[in-house]
Amino acid sequence: MSQQDQVRTGGEILVSALRVHGVDTVFGVPGESALPFFDAVAKEGSGVRFVQCRHEANACHMAEADAKLRGQPSACIVSRGPGAMHAAIGLHTAKQDSTPLILIVGQVPTNERTREGFQEVDYGRTFGDMTKWVGEVPSADMIPEYVSRAVNFAIQGRPGPVVLVVPEDVFGMTSSVPDYPPCKPAHARPSPADMGKVAELLRKAERPVVIVGGTGWTTEASKKVTRFCAENNLPVVAGFRSQDIVDNRLPQYIGDMSLGGNMLVAEHVKQADVLLVIGDRLSEITTKAYTALEVPVPEQTLIHVFPGPEDIGSVYIPHLPIVSSVTGFVDALEGIGKLDSSAWDSWTREGRANYEAFQETPAKIDGINMAKIIKHLSETLPEDAIITNGAGNYAIWLQRFFRFKTFGTQLAPKSGSMGYGLPAGIAAKLRYPERTVVTLGGDGCFMMASPDFATAVQANLGVVVIVVNNGMYGTIRMHQERNFPGRPSGTALRNPDFAKMAESYGVFGAVVETEDQFPAALEAALASGGPAIIEIRMSARQLTPDFAI
Repeated sequence: MSQQDQVRTGGEILVSALRVHGVDTVFGVPGESALPFFDAVAKEGSGVRFVQCRHEANACHMAEADAKLRGQPSACIVSRGPGAMHAAIGLHTAKQDSTPLILIVGQVPTNERTREGFQEVDYGRTFGDMTKWVGEVPSADMIPEYVSRAVNFAIQGRPGPVVLVVPEDVFGMTSSVPDYPPCKPAHARPSPADMGKVAELLRKAERPVVIVGGTGWTTEASKKVTRFCAENNLPVVAGFRSQDIVDNRLPQYIGDMSLGGNMLVAEHVKQADVLLVIGDRLSEITTKAYTALEVPVPEQTLIHVFPGPEDIGSVYIPHLPIVSSVTGFVDALEGIGKLDSSAWDSWTREGRANYEAFQETPAKIDGINMAKIIKHLSETLPEDAIITNGAGNYAIWLQRFFRFKTFGTQLAPKSGSMGYGLPAGIAAKLRYPERTVVTLGGDGCFMMASPDFATAVQANLGVVVIVVNNGMYGTIRMHQERNFPGRPSGTALRNPDFAKMAESYGVFGAVVETEDQFPAALEAALASGGPAIIEIRMSARQLTPDFAI
């Protein structure tokens, strides 16, 4: 029987359409409006794995992290109303991080629409601002077309999230509609004239800086940009949470533009005469609240390479705008040839010296010295170990003292979302079970995602979770101390014993109260082979490497 003659339910058609477009894993929490989908995905040979989660926010963040790792769309499915609202945080992360994510949402039956039925939501109005497209499938016949459209929206230009709304009756409809062919990304490339101008501007530079970040990078593109910067002794800076694009051990790597980062890196960017920005959209964090570059016309000669034309010039008007994918641009860089770097050799050495000085372990720390723990991770974990984190002051220690060595090893939300690290770690271990995965979370950050530690246990995923516990929302307390000294409000947290939490699941748990206890705890956690929690009991006074109450 040909596919044209095969009668399938809407659920079966949707599963098949996702598989055709390369989606092999769907994360989610099951809901009654999509029962035919779950029936279809459970059938032998469906080609799509469903990962059952405990909370939709975590499920959507797992899908977002998986898409980051793959460089291809991943999917999340949630029930209507509350399920969709819980998943919204993952959409926001995917929007700010430029990640191709497909959120599938169940909807009330077609003949009940617009009556504000049980859990009914207008998703076009609700999610319109944080997605590239919201589409509601009118019939089973239209599912392949809508999935194709959703994938195309997600991957073309600047990638981002889409929402595919499927009414309950459409899931159950039958149709003999065939699958569509898979989507193919259109990679924009710079013109020879553009590359000629890039070469000319770099040759005239005395204080050039390359900024790498954003989306669309591959292992090969990472190697090519690293080689270009090394061969031409160009100082290279990582945009916010993009530190794994270039090996941090490279003599030309001078640091990152992150929260709590080295202000001397920002000064290097400010003083540059030519800025070559590849892939980064120059967000608030990368630009130090829009102060490292003047708005709207930077004093530096700005070459801005970005895949989405709508983002180029929206904040900064570049001297040379180039609409191009990262891969297309770094391929073209090879044609520039060797540059005479004598004019900026000392400039690069200065930047590297500042970076290495910033990585020195602080001598005066109240309580446990997290710098030593992060450095131990950096020096002992495999080079391809995947490190995930959410948001909070604890992440400053990681970003400052860990040296990322290989592309695809940093999973962190540019959206600044708390609760991201654990679901990202789960997604990473599912995608690459052979690789070491370590998740960092503050006590507040981890507790936001903690229900899905059960998911790691249920799937026996060897994710090592390091909970940095200082008994407070540390970032907010820091701002309170700066603005209202000695008057904390709403930031104190009473926490469980996190090691005993792990033990209650039957897996490894440990408490670390001094730096000397950490190596053995880490070794035991990794050797356990399953999920593990290491609780680091931090002083409540030491809020960052440089700021204590």
